[in-house]
Amino acid sequence: MTASLEQLAHIIHPPAQPRGKDWDSAEQALGIQLPSDFKELIHTYGGSNWDDYLYVLEPGCPNDNYDLIEWEDQQAEALDGLWEFEKRPTELEDEGTRVIPWAATDNGECLYWLVRPGQHPDTWTIMVNEARGERWEHFSCTCTQFLVAALIGDLRSEILCSRFPLTVHEFRQLQAV
Repeated sequence: MTASLEQLAHIIHPPAQPRGKDWDSAEQALGIQLPSDFKELIHTYGGSNWDDYLYVLEPGCPNDNYDLIEWEDQQAEALDGLWEFEKRPTELEDEGTRVIPWAATDNGECLYWLVRPGQHPDTWTIMVNEARGERWEHFSCTCTQFLVAALIGDLRSEILCSRFPLTVHEFRQLQAV
């Protein structure tokens, strides 16, 4: 277990039943290998809602609205169209660089991994895009490091809701609707 996932377990006790996942199928569907800390996060917490705001996406999520593979397809298409009208963030200007969603908010912000050619998934960093806007933020951390830092207040975003995190944390594992 990564150090950041251990920290997360101290903040929010994990559900009793870990979720098994066919990572080979998920990664094949996405065409990429996923970061090991994200796999541990999903195994431990599954697709989930944090502080009634941030939704961690899960491949094959029981709640279809938060399926990572569906989100990746939709976001890739949406961003391809967006780049025709808006300037790409500086971090995405290099050939072959892309973003892959791993979380979203109930306000419509999306959190992505910044994926650069030849870079190992465990070193991917985080990009946050505002809902219906051009602003992006870059954070030099993994997804679990981002989640922990956001929940304890060490990481502040100008894009994410100012009421996140809550004073008393809330957690909900996503289920079928």
